[in-house]
Amino acid sequence: MSAVRARISSTRIFWGGLVLLVFVVIGGLMPWFAPANPTVWQTYPRNRRPSLEHWLGTTNLGQDVFWLLSWATGNSLLLGVIVAFFATAIGVVLGLLAGFRGGPLDRALSFMMDATIAVPSLPILILMASILKGQASLPAIAAILVAFNWPFPARQIRSVALSMREREFVHMAWFSGEGVARIIGRQIFPYLRTWATANFINTVLVGIAVESSLAVIGLSSADQATLGTMIYWALKYQAVLAGRWWWIAPPVLAIILLFVGLFLLASGLGQRSQEARGR
Repeated sequence: MSAVRARISSTRIFWGGLVLLVFVVIGGLMPWFAPANPTVWQTYPRNRRPSLEHWLGTTNLGQDVFWLLSWATGNSLLLGVIVAFFATAIGVVLGLLAGFRGGPLDRALSFMMDATIAVPSLPILILMASILKGQASLPAIAAILVAFNWPFPARQIRSVALSMREREFVHMAWFSGEGVARIIGRQIFPYLRTWATANFINTVLVGIAVESSLAVIGLSSADQATLGTMIYWALKYQAVLAGRWWWIAPPVLAIILLFVGLFLLASGLGQRSQEARGR
């Protein structure tokens, strides 16, 4: 059974990593080869169907869909990575401190985690974006997402740290004179590395999903090209009713494939982390 689970997790990691690699190439490398700034309006003839000159056609605003898609993919991935990095880093550090030290520090951090988790983030984001009239910058959205996403890894890390601090090798390290930071860094964190990576990838997905949701309803930064704002402008200019499928289909398919790839990678790493902790 363990061999079957290991094979399944490896398959998920492979396909998820492959999909993510494709999007990293599209969003990270392709924009450097764009013949012009794809976000500028009226750069190309309007409403052209896919052709050899314009691989995915052009929009009603005179933008090349392929180059705009590469630019938007890069911005969405960058937003997700920033949110995931800070949320995971803060959550891991505070969760380890709370679980390992215990006492008043644990109670204070646990209260902060529970209080933050109890507050619904999406309505607050919608309210703030509405107040800013759809001009919320991507860094501001990222900061709010970090503030609402760090408690989830912190809670899980805390529970693991509570159990691991009672193990013999931690007691031996403690009695040998090692400090708290050294014990956490050398004795506990290596067991959580794979899980932290899985949580990081999952948080990338959450960040992209929330920003895309806000952008589609016009509450994100409309001036920034993301996968969500591509859909927003396509809907605003009636791309569906006009039959301009080449404008709205690429960002929708990109979001679906990106979510599938991130889910496969996160679930594969999460399953491998469970197997490692089980051993």
